[in-house]
Amino acid sequence: MLEIYIDILCNQRNAFSLFSACDCHPVGALGKTCNQTTGQCPCKDGVTGLTCNRCSKGYQQSKSPIAPCINPSRISNELAKKGPIIVQFPEKIPNPGGHRPKPTTGSGNPCNKCKKRSRRLTLKRFCRRDFAISAQVVSREKVDDWVKFTINVQNSYKRIVNRPTNDRTRRGETYLWVPKSDLRCKCPKIRLSQRYLIVGKHRRNDSRSGFVIDRKSVVIKWKDKWQRRLRRFVKYERRGKCRQ
Repeated sequence: MLEIYIDILCNQRNAFSLFSACDCHPVGALGKTCNQTTGQCPCKDGVTGLTCNRCSKGYQQSKSPIAPCINPSRISNELAKKGPIIVQFPEKIPNPGGHRPKPTTGSGNPCNKCKKRSRRLTLKRFCRRDFAISAQVVSREKVDDWVKFTINVQNSYKRIVNRPTNDRTRRGETYLWVPKSDLRCKCPKIRLSQRYLIVGKHRRNDSRSGFVIDRKSVVIKWKDKWQRRLRRFVKYERRGKCRQ
């Protein structure tokens, strides 16, 4: 009786060791179980080996987990039977972003780019302009072909020359007039609640109260580091070295 029990236990251990030795390849095999007698794993087409870990003769390894081994001659024969593959490209390439193309800056475009120098302040430009102020934009409203901004003037850096008598020269609220056509082209670009350095000329025959600017004026978003440069320009002007 003891001998029978030992034979059964040995047979169970052998079966367990055979089953545990089944280590089928995760890509080359069709499943995780193997033959309990031979230990052979079920392999995919073109795959061989006890654990399905290599390609058969005439097959090459591919990068596909579905068909890890392929037959190049079979593929070429199938392509020859089907004939050449014709790829048709679209006549127009779609715009993936969905944005409209930017208008060119040709003579037919009413919105030419603002010149870079209109956003730079040099001593020469400072001397040739009638006013230079730093102001914060408070509000805006449309008046006919103009946009009237209410601005809060915080500093004035030039002697006011050629200025109409109905304009205020002190700090505080006043108006800034810009043509709609220039604002539409972002020349200049002005936003509410922003502080700007505004440098421009007065229009001799303009009766509007405040300042009038256009695309030729200098409008730059304010930076505190400009204080030192502007003070140097003011000293230069007070010494009479500015030549209009």
